[in-house]
Amino acid sequence: MSQEKVIIVDDEEHIQELIKFNLENMGYKVLCSGNGIEALKLVKNEHPDLVLLDLMLPGMDGFEVCKEIRKDNNISNIPIIMITAKGEELDRILGLELGADDYITKPFSVRELTARVKAVLRRTTFQPVEKSFKFDNIVVDFEKHEVLKDAKKVELTLKEFELLEILIKNKGRVMTRDFLLDKIWGYEYIGETRTVDVHIRHLRQKIEDDDKNPKYIETIRGVGYRFNLGE
Repeated sequence: MSQEKVIIVDDEEHIQELIKFNLENMGYKVLCSGNGIEALKLVKNEHPDLVLLDLMLPGMDGFEVCKEIRKDNNISNIPIIMITAKGEELDRILGLELGADDYITKPFSVRELTARVKAVLRRTTFQPVEKSFKFDNIVVDFEKHEVLKDAKKVELTLKEFELLEILIKNKGRVMTRDFLLDKIWGYEYIGETRTVDVHIRHLRQKIEDDDKNPKYIETIRGVGYRFNLGE
């Protein structure tokens, strides 16, 4: 059984108890908090494997908690699933923009929640530093900065390669345009999100079989991009 640690942040006690009961039955160690400020301290002290984070919280709302987690290098890589009673698209997009890995809207079924928990933990657990990565007929060598398609070298610019590398190393996770700009181009480019779109277009032309219907680099409308294995 898994000994992974999950922190539930929700000010509704019955929601806490429901999730806690089901996750503990699956073998997870579960801690709870009903206050945003206290939750942030708990995450910093406990370093959980996953945070289930409600948006509407006393002390500090879920958006702020998420933002603070992502700013702290010691805990920034902890996956977050946002839980909210709000179903509006803007809330979901803002949550993803701030670095949430997934979201679930109340009322939810326990089955759906536990499936999402397992999926996020599966993506983020045991990810060794890879020297190369192979998918279908493409091999990406991170050390040589080289991409081969059908055993033939694909000519990528440095920025195109860095973009591909960060997408692959965060496969399955939505990367916002601003995040990609900051990581690859630096602060002076913030706001110039078209730069990312142009590079993504060129990258697709070089690695996708049909760049108009991309298999690997998926556009998340209004947010950014996600690397998939074309499954």
